[in-house]
Amino acid sequence: MRVVADIPHPDIKITLLAWNGKYLLKLELGPFEQTYKVSEMEVTGGDDEVKTWLDEEFLQGSIELFLAMRKNLHEARRRHD
Repeated sequence: MRVVADIPHPDIKITLLAWNGKYLLKLELGPFEQTYKVSEMEVTGGDDEVKTWLDEEFLQGSIELFLAMRKNLHEARRRHD
C-alpha cells in the first residue's frame, strides 16, 4: 500500500492511497473511519481527479456519516449496558 497524498482538512484526516489497482480514499475522524475504493481503471485523471471529488458536498456528507456512526455505536453500547 502506497500513500499518494495526505490531504489537509481542518476536521478530517484524509489520506489517498494506492493499492492493488485501486485508489483508496480514507477519511478518519476520532475513532471512526470511512474508506472508499475505486479502481484505477475508472479514474482517467489519476490521483488529481480523485482529489477533485473532495468538494464541500462530499465532505459534509462524510461528516454526517461520522455523526451517524457515533450515534449508532453509542446506542448499541447503551442497549447492552
